[in-house]
Formats: sequence, C-alpha cells, structure tokens
Amino acid sequence: MQTFKDKINPERLPQHVAIIMDGNGRWAKSRGEKRTFGHKHAIKAVREAVNACNEIHIPYLTLYTFSSENWNRPEDEVDTLMSLISETLILEAEEIFTKGLRMHIIGDIEKLPPLVREQMLHLVDITKENKQGNLILALSYGSQNEMLNAVKQISAKVKAGELTEDEITEEVFENHLYTKDFPPVDLLIRTSGEVRISNFLLWQIAYAELQFLDILWPDFGREDFFRCIYNYQNKERRFGKTSEQLEENI
Repeated sequence: MQTFKDKINPERLPQHVAIIMDGNGRWAKSRGEKRTFGHKHAIKAVREAVNACNEIHIPYLTLYTFSSENWNRPEDEVDTLMSLISETLILEAEEIFTKGLRMHIIGDIEKLPPLVREQMLHLVDITKENKQGNLILALSYGSQNEMLNAVKQISAKVKAGELTEDEITEEVFENHLYTKDFPPVDLLIRTSGEVRISNFLLWQIAYAELQFLDILWPDFGREDFFRCIYNYQNKERRFGKTSEQLEENI
C-alpha cells in the first residue's frame, strides 16, 4: 500500500518545518491521568518527528518545547517538564549526535534551571560540527519578546551611531532575532485541533503554510509528518504574486 512518504516529491521539500506540540494535557485527561502523564508520553512523538524529518532530509526542524508563558503553569507541572527535558537530553544525546544532527537552542535560556541550561549548551557544543540536519528547540521562548529585544538592540546601535534609521531593513531586523542563522519557516504544524500561533515565530512564519491537525501530540507519528509534507507540496506558494506570474517564471 502506498504511504504518504511514497507520494513526497524529494525536489520540493520545505527547508524549515516548525511544530507546535500541543495536546499533552488533554491526552492525559482522556485517560484519567494528570497532565504530567501526557508530557512523559510526548517523547515518542518528538522522536517520530525528528526521525521522519531526518529520513527525508529536511535541513531545519524547530520544536516549540517550552514557551515563555509556560512559566505561569502550576509549579509541579513546570518542574516535571524541566526534569523531562533534562532526562530526554541525556537519553537522546547520543542518537542526535550519531544521526549527524546539529542542536540549537532559541529563547531566554537564562531562565532555565542551571542543570538544564548546562546540558543544553553541552549538546549544542558537541554537535556544532554536525551537518546532516538542524534540530532547534524553542525553550523559554516567546516571539513578542524576541522581536522586542531585537528592537532594543537596533535602537541601541542607532543611539551609538552604529546604524542610521535609513539602514534599518528587514535583513537588519532578522539579524537581531534568535533565528538569524536559519531560513524562514516554510511549514508550521500544530497538533490538538487548536487554530492559533501562540506567540511562536511570528516574524519567521510570514509566508509559511499552516497546518492544524486534530491529533493530540502524544499520538503524532511518522506518517502524520509525511502527510503534512505531502499536503504542503500540493499548495501553491505565491509570496504575494499571482498564479500567472509564477507560471511565467517557470
């Protein structure tokens, strides 16, 4: 039987996929368990997404791991999430390295517990020469804060005479974001049936295709990822142009 992977055109792959991993709490509640139970079972879905992305050679994958707003959740849930991140890094570090993936972290990592921050930075360091793909974890991340910080940095440079107002371009702004070394997001996936962006990569998804799935994150699998890629390839990406203009450039 033909799978979605079989239908994918390797010549038309997105360069950067981002995922909002949502639905852990509802998945746990539907089983009569606490929210933390869902977070623990979400690791398998993360592995499925990373492996599927690596399998078809998509160079950039960003996972919304922990938002800046998530610090407002109950303390025991935050503690569990931090512990899970720490445990997962230890368990998955060797596989990430041997797959040739390079790890990146975006967000206000100074807010992370010291142990988690050290583990993150260590994995970033030991994978810095890897070239098979880029795994980007958004941790303590909020897009509005990211853009506000960029504005502050640029304003300071203008004040110091390093930049003039006329020199502030989209490229200059992008070079002050966490994602300055990554391409724009081509495809954004959100699980759980919710249709919102939740302060995630607001600048970077300006022309991304958006796909909202009814699947709760712990149930997300390899074939779901491939289905999203297949659906992406069946969209006409116009970037403000008309279909006729695109056809003229073929």
